[in-house]
Amino acid sequence: MGRRKLEIKRIEDKSSRQVTFSKRRNGLFKKAKELSVLCDLDIAAIIYSCRGKPYHFCSTNSLTEIVQRYHNRAETEAGCSSQVGESQAQYSKYSRFLNCQELLQIVERELDKPCVDDLSVTDFVHLEEQFETALLQTRATKTNLLLESLSSLQGKEKLLEEENKMLQEKICASKTKTAKKTLAFDLNALPGGETE
Repeated sequence: MGRRKLEIKRIEDKSSRQVTFSKRRNGLFKKAKELSVLCDLDIAAIIYSCRGKPYHFCSTNSLTEIVQRYHNRAETEAGCSSQVGESQAQYSKYSRFLNCQELLQIVERELDKPCVDDLSVTDFVHLEEQFETALLQTRATKTNLLLESLSSLQGKEKLLEEENKMLQEKICASKTKTAKKTLAFDLNALPGGETE
């Protein structure tokens, strides 16, 4: 009795789909490990489940190092192939750093593993440095946004003050005009103000 060919389509049964996901994920990670050992390669694989839970395999001690190497390589290729705009240059400047959420997920996965003892002091130092860098970036972005918001609000305040001043001048001019009309009307209403 041989294996039958499996039709590649979405598995409708939820529990069967979850079992297949777990088995195939483990199989993929096993093959990645074998390829890494056989060919002396650095391999990183990241999988997100349908619920958004991340899983990863890394042949070295640092997944972030492999991802960083990939980003640096992508930046180099992008720089050689086309002109990079100012906004893209600024993005690429910070794209090699993982954001805080990604770092927290990596730390959580690494610490949830039963082999936490495999992590060295340098791994923790590296993670700490990346957290500090991400924190500095976050603070700098927050400061820039606050400064932009402050200058925008100050500009609006000046515009409102000028508008208020113009409205007060119009009100004063309107009151003066009304007072003159009232005075002129009162003079006309006086007896003897009209000549026959």
